[in-house]
Amino acid sequence: MFKRRLRVILSGIKRYKGSPQEIGKQIIEDCWKNKYFRTSTGHFREFWTRDFGICTESLLNLGYKKKVYSTLRYALKVFSRHNKVTTTITPYNYPFDFPTYSPDSLPFLVRSLRLLGNRDLIDQYKDFLNKEINRFYDIVLDKETGLVRKDRAFSSIKDHSMRKSALYDNIMAAMLDNDLKKIRILNNSLKNYNFKKNIRDNFWTGEYFLDDLSGKKYMAGDANTFPYYCGVFTSKVMIKSSMRKIEEEGLDKPFPLKYTKASRMDKQFFLTKLISPNYEGNTNWIHLGLCYINVVSKVDRQKAGKYLREYTPLINRYRNFLEVFNNNRTPYQNPFYYCDEGMLWVADYLDAKTSFLSGES
Repeated sequence: MFKRRLRVILSGIKRYKGSPQEIGKQIIEDCWKNKYFRTSTGHFREFWTRDFGICTESLLNLGYKKKVYSTLRYALKVFSRHNKVTTTITPYNYPFDFPTYSPDSLPFLVRSLRLLGNRDLIDQYKDFLNKEINRFYDIVLDKETGLVRKDRAFSSIKDHSMRKSALYDNIMAAMLDNDLKKIRILNNSLKNYNFKKNIRDNFWTGEYFLDDLSGKKYMAGDANTFPYYCGVFTSKVMIKSSMRKIEEEGLDKPFPLKYTKASRMDKQFFLTKLISPNYEGNTNWIHLGLCYINVVSKVDRQKAGKYLREYTPLINRYRNFLEVFNNNRTPYQNPFYYCDEGMLWVADYLDAKTSFLSGES
């Protein structure tokens, strides 16, 4: 992280020429590294399973099918060689988990495979994937409750935080179950659980989803985005209720989306409190915002378009697509880190722009 800070001090942020759409296309090309998509051109120059999974559908819609296939083939080759699916693969082809096993790695890998629709690739790695499905079942689930275990810390989308059976992680289990049922040729160790019912019974307050099972009742942006983004819950009444609470909490201000209204330092690992305070607190995350805009579009396309337009001045100002912002619309930074640049997430921006803002430059 400190190397990233030094790089910005010495060289600044790369500034692309052209319209936001042209900038986005250049960033996607710069994220391509021979045979796979990196998550960014700056700090996160590795393959990240989660980030690629969030971008897969948009990349396919934008015409990058061959490169999506190549990325998944590369990831499966590396993962299978090391007998594990992880959060990340280094530029030197070594897979690792940051900081620990994450319940979203396998689900997003399987989701990407389902969206690609290449059965030959799935069949080629069928035995390995079946083993990883069983490993997910053994590591992640409380067999009695059918929920993510509360007795161990997992990595997650908020990988600097400690949560007890996070709602996001439970949604990942439900998404994996749903995708395995659609793919059919893979074994499904999760098939005997009713994840949707379990999640609703334990997390839905009647107005919004709880962040985790710690007993604390605060609102969280990811907890009220991914149940709908992943297609586990489709009720428009529930979506509108979660949206209303997000707006009441100001999680969509000045643009989508914050994880929480307060910084929640009590949830953060000790070391990250020192080197990246509030990094995943009440800062504004662009990938989370784009997922939220996708959800909003299911019930209010006009509002989704309004949210999306709020990113355009940021792209024009910095001539890039940055990772995370402070509430005053400036890039997140501290003495040890400066937010990342050239995010592959721009694919989601371009895809949404085609859907909601076609014809606008």
